[in-house]
Amino acid sequence: MAPWPDPEHRPTKRLPMTLEESAPSQAGKSADHGAESRSVEFHAEGADYLEKRTLRKGSAGWVLLAGLGVSYVISGDYAGWNNGLAEGGFGGLLIAAVVIAAMYLAMVLGMAEMSSALPAAGGGYTFARRALGPWGGFATGTAILIEYAIAPAAIATFIGSYVESLNLLGITDGWWVYLAVYAIFIGIHLTGAGEALKAMFVITAIALVGLVIFAVSAIGLFDVGNLTDIAPTDAVGASSFLPYGLLGIWAAVPFAIWFFLAVEGVPLAAEEAREPERNVPKGIIISMLVLVVTGAAVLFLATGALGADALSVSGNPLVEALGDTTTAKVVNYIGLAGLVASFFSIMYAYSRQTFALSRAGYLPTSLSVTNSRKAPTLALIVPGVIGFALSLTGEGAMLLNMAVFGAAVSYVLMMVSHIVLRKREPDMPRPYRTPGGIATTSFALVVAAVAVVATFLVDPMAALWTAIAFGAFMAYFGLYSRHHLVANSPDEEFAVLAKAEEELE
Repeated sequence: MAPWPDPEHRPTKRLPMTLEESAPSQAGKSADHGAESRSVEFHAEGADYLEKRTLRKGSAGWVLLAGLGVSYVISGDYAGWNNGLAEGGFGGLLIAAVVIAAMYLAMVLGMAEMSSALPAAGGGYTFARRALGPWGGFATGTAILIEYAIAPAAIATFIGSYVESLNLLGITDGWWVYLAVYAIFIGIHLTGAGEALKAMFVITAIALVGLVIFAVSAIGLFDVGNLTDIAPTDAVGASSFLPYGLLGIWAAVPFAIWFFLAVEGVPLAAEEAREPERNVPKGIIISMLVLVVTGAAVLFLATGALGADALSVSGNPLVEALGDTTTAKVVNYIGLAGLVASFFSIMYAYSRQTFALSRAGYLPTSLSVTNSRKAPTLALIVPGVIGFALSLTGEGAMLLNMAVFGAAVSYVLMMVSHIVLRKREPDMPRPYRTPGGIATTSFALVVAAVAVVATFLVDPMAALWTAIAFGAFMAYFGLYSRHHLVANSPDEEFAVLAKAEEELE
């Protein structure tokens, strides 16, 4: 939501950023923001530029936003997390999951505060732009975009495997499924945010029903001895509870992240929400609490029903935990809904992150043009094409680990942003304030930094490829887009006004 009350009152020339001006004769004029040592160049666009790049306001209340947060993540309850049993055993994955859940809760509380103060479609990028300047903002937005652009590609491969295993429509070649889900769900998103969010909510509700059916059925199969049936190794600190020792806890961290990966994307809906300063914090916190419950349920019940050893190599853990039963078949079909829900919702997230970065000039500005339904057309299609190409590799596990690496990097930068804003702008209006303040987000920062390192431990190739992609984006910014930033885009205006207020004081 732009701070300027009326489009006609927007500045028509370059805004007086904080930035020390150099080479006044140059178009856009170069400038240095705060502690940044490198120049960036800004220009203001006319009203028609922003009119072509607006989202539909008031499309979602807190219920749809909470549903969006759950939708991002729910596929992680159905599959993927169980591979952490092969890294840390039940004890290692449990400890990692508790620590990661605490990190996500702390991070969500910090993001709730920032989203109430800075409600814009950029989400974490908007927060980091205000706190860390253009370079930090783009780095954060890039890490988030990598997470959200790659995760659907991984989920598409899982959907393809599900369709083949269920023998739906006689499909035996996954790439047809990948193409179909990208085409169908991009099409639905192009109809508008309100319609897409409602469709996501229904699919997510079905997936939650599947988890309830699983939990009720698994209780009768639960055996506490199954939790620790992996034989201890000779690793340091190894036991029946920690069969792979203390290092196994660390190795299980990326898989514990799968229980919550992408819930932080709720603030990306801020510009399309009703009363975002109230509903976005409420939505993201409620979705996080729901995910804690569902994650704990599947971790204990699935492992206790089938056994940690067998579950650690399962491609369909909830179904295999229930055995050859009618309930297992029902859960199997509903599991497909869970995968679709996450695929559908994360597609929404990547489009809004692309939209925000493009509107401000960090990415090509054509990506942020919206259609008559106020949906960002190319921001949906271009990352979708890239994701479809990645899905053709069939390397779902590697793609998801790449998404985890991007996510962990963004978490570090977003928590730094919260701490900086609390220290530098203590009087910023904050309709919601994080319990515990910077102590809460400092905890999340430390755990997120550990998670970044852990991704190299589990899948160094995935982390390396993601780091290369991140570096390529930063090179693009350094060589080109930092000279073409749009000063009167909403995210940049937040930073402009903050600096103007600082200079006046």
